[in-house]
Amino acid sequence: MRLTIVGSGDAFGSGGRFNTCFFLETAKGTMLVDFGASSLVALKAHGLDPDRVDAIVLSHLHGDHFGALPFLLLDAQFLARRERPLLIAGPPGTRARLDQLLEVFFPRSTTNKWRFSWSVMEIEVGRTTDVLGHSVTTTEVLHYSGAPSTAIVVHDGEKRFAYSGDTEWVEALVSVADGADLFIIECFAYSGELPGHISWDVLKKRLPDLRARRIMLTHMNPVMLAHLDEVRAAGMLTAEDGAVIEI
Repeated sequence: MRLTIVGSGDAFGSGGRFNTCFFLETAKGTMLVDFGASSLVALKAHGLDPDRVDAIVLSHLHGDHFGALPFLLLDAQFLARRERPLLIAGPPGTRARLDQLLEVFFPRSTTNKWRFSWSVMEIEVGRTTDVLGHSVTTTEVLHYSGAPSTAIVVHDGEKRFAYSGDTEWVEALVSVADGADLFIIECFAYSGELPGHISWDVLKKRLPDLRARRIMLTHMNPVMLAHLDEVRAAGMLTAEDGAVIEI
């Protein structure tokens, strides 16, 4: 399993980083985890062909995690002239929200006669689901998005990739990280406690409980980005746009 970090930024592009998007290549295919508002631009900036993507798995339905889907679908329809099918998998409510997004950005786009097949799978939280041969398990976390917000574990039969999604600290993250070859966890702020997100103050106290082989921090605001040396000194990896990691 190979990971390319397409985007590791927060909702505001702090540090000039693109919105969240992880590009996973496995023996079973190519999968994106999240596809934030800037992600189509980011894919092209990194020289990654969107037509290679077989499936997209969404952690939750905020714009910085799924907002570029209309642009991807219309790029595939009119510019790339895609022919391969595409699967979009997300929490309950994904199809309705995606249709709303398409109509807000591009009215009448939901009535397109699509030249390629695309479908939406809504993943039941807590139940392991097959996504194109990958075992995907989601766990509900604490982050208001109008639908369940989830952490995600992707297992290709050999390697295990885990991602917290956006959340404040919840004990469920311990089981999400357990046994992961790489666990990517959001760490939006440096200090204090805040609703819906984790700070370094909170996370560093819980690091001994996270039994993943490697841990990487992402989704950081400007103050957190100014303290990356402290994070690395603690033995943690920090996400960087364009980085390629063998898991």
